[in-house]
Amino acid sequence: MKFSRISGLRGELAVPGDKSISHRSIMFGAIARGTTEVTGFLQSADCLSTISCFRKMGVEIENQGSRVLVKGVGMHGLKKPEKILDCGNSGTTTRLLSGILCAQDFDSAVTGDASIQKRPMNRILIPLTQMGARIRSASGNGCAPLIIQGSPLHGIHYQSPVASAQVKSAILLAGLYAEGETRVTEPFLSRNHSELMLSHFGADVRTEGTTAIIRPAKELYACPVEVPGDISSAAFFLAAGLLVPDSEILVRNVGMNPTRSGVLTVLQNMGADITVINQNSRSSEPAANLLVRTSRLHGTCIEGELIPTLIDEIPILALTACFAEGETIIRDAAELKVKESNRLKVMAEGLSSMGARVQETEDGMIIQGGAPLHGAVIDSCMDHRIAMTFAVAGLCADGDTEILGAECVNISYPQFYKDLKNLA
Repeated sequence: MKFSRISGLRGELAVPGDKSISHRSIMFGAIARGTTEVTGFLQSADCLSTISCFRKMGVEIENQGSRVLVKGVGMHGLKKPEKILDCGNSGTTTRLLSGILCAQDFDSAVTGDASIQKRPMNRILIPLTQMGARIRSASGNGCAPLIIQGSPLHGIHYQSPVASAQVKSAILLAGLYAEGETRVTEPFLSRNHSELMLSHFGADVRTEGTTAIIRPAKELYACPVEVPGDISSAAFFLAAGLLVPDSEILVRNVGMNPTRSGVLTVLQNMGADITVINQNSRSSEPAANLLVRTSRLHGTCIEGELIPTLIDEIPILALTACFAEGETIIRDAAELKVKESNRLKVMAEGLSSMGARVQETEDGMIIQGGAPLHGAVIDSCMDHRIAMTFAVAGLCADGDTEILGAECVNISYPQFYKDLKNLA
């Protein structure tokens, strides 16, 4: 895909459903009693991997597009899959599914694509093993494929070294089946979609500070799930509206969960003209419309407890900082090194190749705003958020910007380029 400088992005759009919530609606619906109706489901490669895995375990799932019906089999109704479960590029599927599989009365194996087979799984293997799970890395390197032998579990209090919703959720899902109470304490509060939705499905789950607590459940019960727009997807249009001259964009029905909306806090701290309209709360998740206009921005510091609330938005925030006056510092973001790509390294190299003044650090980057950007050839490293970030960059740079592997946006946002073109 090639992009060049434009002005006047105008119009409105609804971004696809939240990826995190879409994953969980299928998983929790599958192990609940009754039929769960999911509206606004994200039809992306990652979420379709979750559907595929549960179908292979005997769950009937009717995918009608944005509406999905999950005919749950109950907590103990999953069947032994005949083949290894392929999670594709989805870390969420791999880690959360492992938490469920550890407690089943059958053995299973979980794998994914080349990227998944390099991502760290010891972060779930260690706590799940402490709960009595028999789970191991097939190659012994702490990565997928994972071999799982179903076994009885017991509750633990796990002090997680990272603030990760995937780690926390894997432990909580195992805790549904465990004997006694299970607690997960994080250094900072990560996104809480699992806690909210598990409660929605009837689980006994609560939060005390940065500790999530769950009691074992006999059953979960089906309920409707309305998936709001993914704020991680909306972030690219917020940035485009801020950076492209003479722009005004309305993004409808964006999820506003406080554990996910740190990107709004940072952008408003930078001077962004973003108006929150018609805030509401459906199912268990708040949502609102967001109106963004071209703005003059200034640098800021992004660190600490903010990081888990915007970890996926750091690439687009790094680009935004390139157009802000002064210095922007990003700290405490070492987690980005183990995403679909090493996002710190890829962003620093890509932005530098376009003329930005960027210094990569051990856990983030330092960006001196104000340097004009020019086109470049960018390797997405098959990372969807990298591809979308540099698509926006291309709209604000002199000359042409070419993105290699641009099709990787299908992982989370298959209609991204079409929606961007419509605004132009």
